[in-house]
Amino acid sequence: MGRGVKVAVIGGVFAVMVGGAGYGAYNVVSALDGGGGTGPAGASVKSGPPDGDEVREASGKFFTAWENGDAATAASYTNNASVATALLAAYGDEAHISGVEITPGTATGASVPFTVKAKVSYEGTAKPLTYKSTLNVVRGETSGRALVDWQPSVVHPALKAGDTLVTEESATPQIEAVGRDGEVLTREKYPSLGPVLATLRERYGADAGGTPGVELVVRHSAEETPDTPLLTLSKGEPGKLRTTLSAGVQAAAEKAVRRYGESSVVAVRPSTGEVLAVANNRADGFNAAFQGRVAPGSTMKIITAAMLIDNGVSSMNGPAPCPNTATWQSQTFKNLTGLEPNEGATLANTFMRSCNTGFIKLVDEDPLSDSSLTREAEERFGLGRDDWQTGIVSFDGRVPASGGPDRAANAIGQGQVQMNPLNMASVTATAMTGEFRQPYLVPRDLDDREFATAKGLPSGTAAQLKQMMRLTATQGTGRPAMAGLGGDIGAKTGSAEVDGQTTSNSWFTGFRNDVAAAAMTEEGGHGGDAAGPIVADVLRAGG
Repeated sequence: MGRGVKVAVIGGVFAVMVGGAGYGAYNVVSALDGGGGTGPAGASVKSGPPDGDEVREASGKFFTAWENGDAATAASYTNNASVATALLAAYGDEAHISGVEITPGTATGASVPFTVKAKVSYEGTAKPLTYKSTLNVVRGETSGRALVDWQPSVVHPALKAGDTLVTEESATPQIEAVGRDGEVLTREKYPSLGPVLATLRERYGADAGGTPGVELVVRHSAEETPDTPLLTLSKGEPGKLRTTLSAGVQAAAEKAVRRYGESSVVAVRPSTGEVLAVANNRADGFNAAFQGRVAPGSTMKIITAAMLIDNGVSSMNGPAPCPNTATWQSQTFKNLTGLEPNEGATLANTFMRSCNTGFIKLVDEDPLSDSSLTREAEERFGLGRDDWQTGIVSFDGRVPASGGPDRAANAIGQGQVQMNPLNMASVTATAMTGEFRQPYLVPRDLDDREFATAKGLPSGTAAQLKQMMRLTATQGTGRPAMAGLGGDIGAKTGSAEVDGQTTSNSWFTGFRNDVAAAAMTEEGGHGGDAAGPIVADVLRAGG
């Protein structure tokens, strides 16, 4: 949809405020005074939470004015009248919603649930609209009045700050996204794909061969965020868009992330780079699977091990002692609680047990420098260059050259390193095959975009990485999560400490036959606790 409507909304609000039978001046004053103006001169100002009668009265007056289409009056019963007026005016003027009937539910304290029934009408076409929302009644800070605590979600639960509602002919036709085997992929069947499908439509809808329809949408404040459709008045003709997604793997990914809050997972096919699944279970709706930027913990040791092997520092059967602690430039690093030290450990043993100190003791060996890990990530694994063209917005990882303690922290996936599940699934795919194949969600022949390239790994390095991941899955930290999976399997666990969190983020990446997957769960604990079972479920479906 076009974005010029925001000017019209602002203009319409301005007209309401200035010409609205005196409400304009009232609203400006009420907004400045913390909601609703002051009481009569000399009158005492109430304090404390609103009582039941006040909650019923304030919410009832707000609902009545809203039902009557009187944006200014409805807004005057909130604690942010000027902002509320804009959205409530757009509700009728730009979203073309009328015939509003609001049915309050039973209040719980100051919280009032309610159901909205209305109709959306546009150029002779009308459809019913029904949804549920909730408001809270609070005490005005200076007026003492009982007021609706203004949040955009009061008007519709899909609205956030800066968003508005618009009904118009869409600028881009709807798409019928199909998977690799021709299955139709819908937001209703695969809820986690909602933001992905919206982005695909925004980017490819005009080229997919369809014709536009008319929709009620959430118009987001961020220009780069596509509209979120709420109601289709007329479909037009959807265009067919091919994707690389597998309906079976996507279904497994959606089910897997629902087991743990704030989780994301991606699956790719190492032999081609095709993305088989992308799923998120997040309260904010953010596509962290593709766009997240967080420390990957010990899953980073795949890249670090490759750096050590490629630079001749060690090999999978070479020494990598694992003491209790390791000091790097005055900072002491420790292992996970309970990990037994092993001064005679090989790199394979240190890798499969995820020993931090074993890696840190090797990062200052010749010929390594502050930029060695960065070069390995960029040149071998294709990371950190901002050139991936997946078909939707994605973050390509960050492994900056770092001195001081961060050089050691980066090696174990802390410090300044940033990744997401897409990045780590790709890292695993490169470790499996020795070749970097840029992940992609939409075939490149659709728009002739250039895929990123990288040198990949020497065959000997790839063979050692793959074998160390096999050992991790069958004898090391990945064994509990990968138990019961047949075929050629491998894994790497990770837990990443984050400032302000009492529990670490859980990371896990693994492969089974020609599928690689990686997952992250915020505050999920050890890698095998939350992210591990997610990856195992996805590999079970796709491998």
